[in-house]
Amino acid sequence: MRSRAMRGLTGSVLLLVLAACGDGGGGGGGDVTYDFTAVGDELQTFVDEKPTVDGVGAIVVHRDHGVIFQQSFGAFTDDRAYLLASSSKMITAGVLMRLQDDGLLDVDAPVANVVPWGAANPTITPAQLISNSSGLVGLQPNPTYAPYLCQFVYSGTMQECAERIFTSSADDDLVVPPDTTYRYGGAQWQIAGAVAEAASGRSWHDLVRDIYAEPCGLDTLAYNNHFVQFLGAQGTYPEGFGGDPATLLPTDNPNMEGGAYATIGDYGKLLLMHLRGGTCGDRRVLSESSVRRMREDRIALYGASTGTGYEGYGFGWWIDRDNPALAIDPGAYGAYAWIDEERGYAGFFALENNTAIGAELFVRVLPLIARSVESAI
Repeated sequence: MRSRAMRGLTGSVLLLVLAACGDGGGGGGGDVTYDFTAVGDELQTFVDEKPTVDGVGAIVVHRDHGVIFQQSFGAFTDDRAYLLASSSKMITAGVLMRLQDDGLLDVDAPVANVVPWGAANPTITPAQLISNSSGLVGLQPNPTYAPYLCQFVYSGTMQECAERIFTSSADDDLVVPPDTTYRYGGAQWQIAGAVAEAASGRSWHDLVRDIYAEPCGLDTLAYNNHFVQFLGAQGTYPEGFGGDPATLLPTDNPNMEGGAYATIGDYGKLLLMHLRGGTCGDRRVLSESSVRRMREDRIALYGASTGTGYEGYGFGWWIDRDNPALAIDPGAYGAYAWIDEERGYAGFFALENNTAIGAELFVRVLPLIARSVESAI
């Protein structure tokens, strides 16, 4: 963790040091200076303006230069752990792609090839699950669909929950054929996690440790299922978490679409891995083809749209069809992750609020960050 004095620095002085040292991934960028003064000022202004925002943590990483900006504002420090909500999705999808890289899973083959209960929906594939294309009931149209509620409960196991969802007959009138309708989120992601466990013979916790945490040097990244542990209004940040993973109860049913937590530093390392073609230093996490495929607009294959400004969707990433080099993975609590392939950088910020607040901050800082990256000297 950086000292309080270092965290307080903005502008080009600290960024010159970071670039020269190749901080955060061995980039070895040389004498490249990034001036993020305007970005830091805007983030501080945002916290000052919003009485419901206690703080925000932000990080920007560059393909060649590693960490080029990292700072926390308000009451938060760089070592704070954040519940990521749906910013978990690209992490979850990456686990399945790694299993495909290892020859343990074919994401384009039916789930029924991996788990016996898959016969209940014999044509659904993992690729459809992690592109919101399975035809099962999603958060859209029904976020609290009763037969699928085990996805939000920390008791039981992920295998039990997935089987209960996949074999339910209560949804017969609501399920549609796969690759016909885009339905964002929901229990299809829980099934994807259970398939990964079955295909690998490992628990989800072990998969995350072995695939991401150990090779990338992540200190905090893990999954839990916090949704009924902290009761509150839907879509509001669980204040009882308080940035402390020790407040979470142990679970064998971690939530796949929104149960990850991490520091901004850990998330930044994951983004850098994606920018660098799937490697953390000299360790390969994902194949280059898997990294590319995750950000391909899969739902375009069947003419679907997300119905948002980012109309395309890959595996865990929303895709801007007007600018396919830009992909995002936002979360319900205001976290935003994005990759700008054209400019060679990625960003992430986390705050403890809601989607609307996060979207407002994203719109405000995105052009400032792009300008800082483009004007590096």
